[in-house]
Amino acid sequence: MPIKIPNDLPASKTLTNEHIFVMNEEMAFHQDIRPLQILILNLMPTKIVTETQLLRLLSNSPLQVEVTFLQPASYVSTHTPASHMAQFYRVFDDVKDKKFDGMIITGAPVEMLEFEEVSYWEELCKIMEWTKDNVTSTFHICWGAQAGLYYHYGISKKTLPKKLFGIYSHQNTRKQTRLFRGFDDVFYAPYSRYTESPLEEVLAKKNVLDVLAVSEDAGLSICASYDRRQIFVSGHFEYDRETLKTEYERDIKKGLDIDVPEHYFPNDDPNEKPVFIWKSAANLLYSNWLNYYVYQVTPYDISEINRDFVPEKKGSVDEND
Repeated sequence: MPIKIPNDLPASKTLTNEHIFVMNEEMAFHQDIRPLQILILNLMPTKIVTETQLLRLLSNSPLQVEVTFLQPASYVSTHTPASHMAQFYRVFDDVKDKKFDGMIITGAPVEMLEFEEVSYWEELCKIMEWTKDNVTSTFHICWGAQAGLYYHYGISKKTLPKKLFGIYSHQNTRKQTRLFRGFDDVFYAPYSRYTESPLEEVLAKKNVLDVLAVSEDAGLSICASYDRRQIFVSGHFEYDRETLKTEYERDIKKGLDIDVPEHYFPNDDPNEKPVFIWKSAANLLYSNWLNYYVYQVTPYDISEINRDFVPEKKGSVDEND
């Protein structure tokens, strides 16, 4: 898949070295095609790393995608150069009058705060409300999923006894859902969080929320609205092989009491190279989302997206497989 990104974005060199077809702005100008417009609200502190991770996954299909990066206007990033943010990021006022085929809301290192205590919570609520009228399907990750479940459905956030940290196995509860097309019966994903959206609360919303995958160790994995306009993913499928290792070493240097990530290092030895066992699931998850819940249902005239736009009738998304 050709992915259209700004010419000087740091991810461009990494993706090109991985033989991913990166289309610059000049090349895209000469193509007579409407690319999918994907908005990414990047709330992660290591923004350049997250950009590369997400663009790598969005490139894994034949579809052409054009990405716009968004940051909260009410918060100034302290881990990414201001010049990078000014060059590659927009704020909500820049995009609020536009429509997007898909949107990704990432995780954020604020999970120990109550939602209302997060400095950009009010702005995030405006953005999540705006998605109902202006985005075909929104993909929420980790804290972004918790925030979305709380805002849209009133699902609470519960603090865990200790950090959920490692690679955990999952089983899908809706084997015919198109989001899991090509998945193995058991699949894996990384987790790194101190809180969770309680599975029992999500199950209680069975009239509006569809639980798609769960983990014996990690609890709720993936759920979605029945029309798939809202997808909630509690893990970090986008993480690289080394991401949990980097987080572990960072916390050790800080003197934190942190366990070795579970099911990650061979023999639980931090000196061993982690085994990358979630890569195929991650690629399938993002390509299936783009294909089935964005590309195949978004209107060709993107201006037709609105609150009443229903890409599929309740339940029909998966029952027609």
